[in-house]
Amino acid sequence: MKLALLEQLRQRNPLVFTIANFVTVNDVANGLIAIGAAPMMSLEPAEAQEMVTAADGITLNLGTLTQQQIGQMHSVGYYAQLANKPVVLDPVAVGAIAFRKKIAREILAAFPVNLIRGNAGEITALVDVAWQAKGVDAGHGEADLQKVAKQVAQRYDCVVVITGPTDIVTDGQRLTLIENGSALFPLMTGSGDLLSSICAAFLALTTETVDDFSAVTAACQIYATTGELAAQSLTAELPNSFRTALIDRLHTVTVAEIEKVARYQELK
Repeated sequence: MKLALLEQLRQRNPLVFTIANFVTVNDVANGLIAIGAAPMMSLEPAEAQEMVTAADGITLNLGTLTQQQIGQMHSVGYYAQLANKPVVLDPVAVGAIAFRKKIAREILAAFPVNLIRGNAGEITALVDVAWQAKGVDAGHGEADLQKVAKQVAQRYDCVVVITGPTDIVTDGQRLTLIENGSALFPLMTGSGDLLSSICAAFLALTTETVDDFSAVTAACQIYATTGELAAQSLTAELPNSFRTALIDRLHTVTVAEIEKVARYQELK
């Protein structure tokens, strides 16, 4: 796993343009700065082309969706495709709200994305697999999530991440299970939103030897492990303290620390 990408990210300081969820935008911005990237947010469709031109990576977050945002996302996707900029789609709550699923599918039909990152309820909804989603929460179901993740990746020709107690990362062929993490992640609103934008930062580092799958896998492993280390520093289950500890540790965590405790499986 290419964990040394963390050091490259801190040297390069990639600029991530996020069409953001207004509930979590502050944590996303601060988390990006902490890990070594730079945030940029906009609600104005007229800025789409200039924002894409400036950005190294782009995140489209459906968390607080509006008609204006929908138009903005389509413009951003159009210009991102022209400029070959990496795009992450975070399909928030598409498993619970039919309108959101419709919009997510329209986005995926309109332009390519490099990564779809969501919880089990969100990713299963994209291929109509039965799952009991609950709002923005993952919900529950009996589907084979590894199989579903591969199915979504193959359908949309991109990397897919299903976050949960074990994160699933796949490009439709390769699959990695990331076993680090913390039970405090679901208690922090926006922990997934932050990961999506961090993945966009890592996607900006792709080269001939680092493809999208490798970049996203490294991002997810670094984030999950950092969360685990942050939780270990707390004396009790303290969600708000975890938020602070996570952002602090994103700034101080080293590749050596991550390598020491990283737990993952690389599967076919």
